[in-house]
Amino acid sequence: MILNLDPRSNTPIWEQVVHQIKELILREILLPEEKLPSVRELSGTLLINPNTVSKAYQELERQGIIETLRGKGTFVSASIVPKADDQKITELKQQLKQLFIEASYLGIDHQTLSKWLKNYSEELGGKDSHAESE
Repeated sequence: MILNLDPRSNTPIWEQVVHQIKELILREILLPEEKLPSVRELSGTLLINPNTVSKAYQELERQGIIETLRGKGTFVSASIVPKADDQKITELKQQLKQLFIEASYLGIDHQTLSKWLKNYSEELGGKDSHAESE
């Protein structure tokens, strides 16, 4: 499992791990029921503190993305059921608003942004979300 972490990013390392594991699952590089490296293995590979990997795994488990079976290891969940998290949805909407504001100041039009969204969606397996909220 290859993760590219940016220690200079404003995003904490554990969040980068969470985001990248989610992306690997969407791209079907990590498949349902596939075993993940142990906390110790992944921290050694990435040269980061085991507590950082543990925190990322805990968050992924809380979201139902992975599951830990005592004595067997940590696995991608067999079926990932999207669940609405109102706080996360609100944060996501705010981030999207900020991206649109920044894009406007860079002269990027709505059609270009829509094209990028479509491309990213296709790139990540074209998964449609049924959780829409206004």
